[in-house]
Amino acid sequence: MEHLSIKDIHDRLSELEGWEMIGHEITKEFNFNNFKEAMEFVQHVGEESERIKHFPDIIIRNNRVIINLTTPEANGLTY
Repeated sequence: MEHLSIKDIHDRLSELEGWEMIGHEITKEFNFNNFKEAMEFVQHVGEESERIKHFPDIIIRNNRVIINLTTPEANGLTY
């Protein structure tokens, strides 16, 4: 796995609304109308994650979902 450079990460993040880099992760908070909608979103993320075999950390707080992405075995972001 090849690491993305800091410039590559920032260039790609500039094309994505709401994502930011914190340490070796990219993160975004999603807000929903209620807990049920948040859980439906998490279910979709889980299915997609399983499909591509890349698993985010997911934090659920009532109607908010925080997604953190990194490649732990590479200690950073890869492509």
